[in-house]
Amino acid sequence: MSTWNYADVWETVADVLPDAPALTQGSVTLDWGTVDRRADNLARWLLEAGVERQDTLALYLYNCPYYLEATFAAYKISMVPINTNYRYADDELAYLWENADAVGVVFHGVFAERIEGIRDRVPGVRHWLWVDDGTGPCPPWATPYEEAAGSVGSTAAGSSGSTEATGPAGHRVRAPWGRGPDDLHMLYTGGTTGMPKGVMWRQDDLFARLNGSGFRRYDEDAGIDGVRAELTANGPGMTLLPACPLMHGTGGFTAMECLSEGGRVVTLPSRQFDPVELLDTVVREQVNGLIIVGDAFAKPILAALDAEPGRWDLSCLVGMISSGVMWSEQSKQGLLRHHPGMLLVDAFSSSEALGMGTSVSSGASTSRTARFSLGPDVRVLGPDGADVVPGSDTVGVLALGGRIPVGYYKDPVKTDATFRTIGGTRYSVPGDFAEVAEDGSIHLLGRGSVCINTGGEKVYPEEVEEVVKTVDGVLDAVAVGIPNERFGEEIVAVVELRPGVPDGSVTADLVVEHVKAKLASYKAPRRVRFVPTIGRSPAGKVDYARHRDEAAAWAGLDA
Repeated sequence: MSTWNYADVWETVADVLPDAPALTQGSVTLDWGTVDRRADNLARWLLEAGVERQDTLALYLYNCPYYLEATFAAYKISMVPINTNYRYADDELAYLWENADAVGVVFHGVFAERIEGIRDRVPGVRHWLWVDDGTGPCPPWATPYEEAAGSVGSTAAGSSGSTEATGPAGHRVRAPWGRGPDDLHMLYTGGTTGMPKGVMWRQDDLFARLNGSGFRRYDEDAGIDGVRAELTANGPGMTLLPACPLMHGTGGFTAMECLSEGGRVVTLPSRQFDPVELLDTVVREQVNGLIIVGDAFAKPILAALDAEPGRWDLSCLVGMISSGVMWSEQSKQGLLRHHPGMLLVDAFSSSEALGMGTSVSSGASTSRTARFSLGPDVRVLGPDGADVVPGSDTVGVLALGGRIPVGYYKDPVKTDATFRTIGGTRYSVPGDFAEVAEDGSIHLLGRGSVCINTGGEKVYPEEVEEVVKTVDGVLDAVAVGIPNERFGEEIVAVVELRPGVPDGSVTADLVVEHVKAKLASYKAPRRVRFVPTIGRSPAGKVDYARHRDEAAAWAGLDA
């Protein structure tokens, strides 16, 4: 069986298809040869700056070609690219980069002021690469990205490594330590345990797990020779538009697979989702695959299509894929009215477990929401540890075997809790509960925790609660998720005030703005419910299910 490294695969694509488009944003398209050379330049700059094997490079960027170009550069010299949620506040950013041992950060200029305020808290970050987005000049402590990626050489000092030129263009860069299948790709996820944690994937395992999830699949026994033969025989791959952030696994992993297939990734220039811009781009760039996250994207797209039927010819679109949060049957049916020929795929995966299941709808049939066909290597284990019998109504937990992550970075306790050995086989068990129907399909019931999933973003309630409790006049607080038609769930803060607090001194707006000042805005509650008492048990426990039901009823919804 072949072993895989993304840099080897992407360099092969560049060798075979140097003039094929690779990255597009707005009116700018970079071909594979150009992206390869720019990634080499950036890799050379990083080596001359003194990075070492498996050092981490943080990507603090909105969707843009630089995100994937910098990822390519990191792979070339065996660095580990890590995602950074651009919605994070100061404490979250400092925690992430310190926890990840980041030595470099590639960032959009708009974030310079925020970085300036926390640089002293992340002394391990030695290299700052500024991406010009027209929001201000490059700060004196950073280097312009184009100086590193756009130039042939570099002005960095302190080189401790050499480069090796290979390939027909003579520009290829390799670190002295080389590269291989054990090189890591690390995806930070909020998960269900508070502060983000880094999910460590061997590149070999990640590539094998994603291989074939797009439009073409490589023979695992053929290796790089098979990649070269496939690309030579059949040319470029698909054109993909991730409408969701590349910083999340849904967007990032699908983009990586598209590039591995010799395809092109299109990103939208706007930083706020605009369904008209998206649809215009699909038609203009003849997009084949569109990546979204549930109804938060699907409903606005459908509303735009309904408002102007016939404006957009979507015949180029082969499929829409959603992952991270389920999207409704109603939305699927509405989209299929506008393009019955496309496939709508609900991919059930998580950062720790890719390929758990899929639900596919087309013009001929629509799958029920939360009903999935199991992927390979997936088991549903009952309370006794045995496989759940289909049609038994027994609730089980999903376990994925085969190619799974190494674990969580610097967290052996959480690693052991999620990645378990069952019957001599190692499984990823992230905590998703399900029932198994008689036909073998699974009905998802959700995480066995109180994690809130709002628009594909995972929010841990205690993190929100601790901030709400710092509002002057608040005695206690609980955060729960209630149904939201567009985002899946919305956050409600249930607040108990201190005795004697004057009426009207603590308002819902005050609570919301206080949370937004401390945490990423998507973690802020959309509603605030004031109650006489939270009603904790003598042991300090809180009944989340009761509060969720009461909050939903208070909001006029069904929990």
